[in-house]
Amino acid sequence: MVDTRVVLSGITLDNPVIPASGTFGYGREFAEIYDINILGSISFKGTTKDARLGNPLPRIAECPDGLINSVGLQNPGVEAVCREELPNLAKIYQKPLIANISGFSIEEYITCARAMDKEPQVGIIEVNVSCPNVHNGGMAYGVCADSAAEVTRAVKEVTTKPVYIKLSPNVTDIVEIAKACEDAGADGISLINTLLGMRIDIKTRKPVIANKMGGFSGPAIFPVALRMVYQVANAVNIPVIGMGGVSSAADVIEMMMAGAAAVQVGAANLVNPYACKEIIEELPALCEELGIEKLADIIGIVK
Repeated sequence: MVDTRVVLSGITLDNPVIPASGTFGYGREFAEIYDINILGSISFKGTTKDARLGNPLPRIAECPDGLINSVGLQNPGVEAVCREELPNLAKIYQKPLIANISGFSIEEYITCARAMDKEPQVGIIEVNVSCPNVHNGGMAYGVCADSAAEVTRAVKEVTTKPVYIKLSPNVTDIVEIAKACEDAGADGISLINTLLGMRIDIKTRKPVIANKMGGFSGPAIFPVALRMVYQVANAVNIPVIGMGGVSSAADVIEMMMAGAAAVQVGAANLVNPYACKEIIEELPALCEELGIEKLADIIGIVK
């Protein structure tokens, strides 16, 4: 029997598979088609201080082996999430959650972190300093080591829960930023968020997406994500959650060998709503085939 359990900052997950924020909503639609309690955890939809309608339509552009999205952090705001969404999610999912938060100022990050700190279902706070789909926020904090560290320190001061900083690949040195977050007190690192991409409609001669550019995700970005997870995992002494183009059990194994303690599945959920379920079901057989008795043993074995 393969032991698929992993540990993130003292929290034991039955397996390392986690739906990525923004690709699983609050779990309701998925709970209608399978028991979502098989998931290791859920990083629920990104939360901001105030409600956001998101970016104008169209927001999605298809690409070979991926897609570009510019949803723009659409969410009902932190008060509504804590008052309505989390209690509803607790009815269908009984494990610790990952609360993904974002902000347009340090004060907004603090407000969201304080609110999530009070929620018993939340096990980890994932701080998004890397969203490419909003102006003057999100990624503005994640492209500079000093500002990423500033957000990290501010959030750590108002919560006792583990804090994971979600980093952008749209930088020159991901390792420098990850180490700055670790030095500022981060308990873990999540990476990567989407790459910045664009499509043009050659008939209309205009960008496909109303916001012109958006976050490129899907299998095409997996090698980039894997490289960055490997670099960061070998540079920091805190857990790394790997993501970016993961769509199979083999991808999960590869991410973990590169150094990821757990793995988030994003765009694959939008293409196949059973993606996480299928990966979890396939993992034990693949581990047996590869001679892996305990998944945690392979974390970072590639040096």
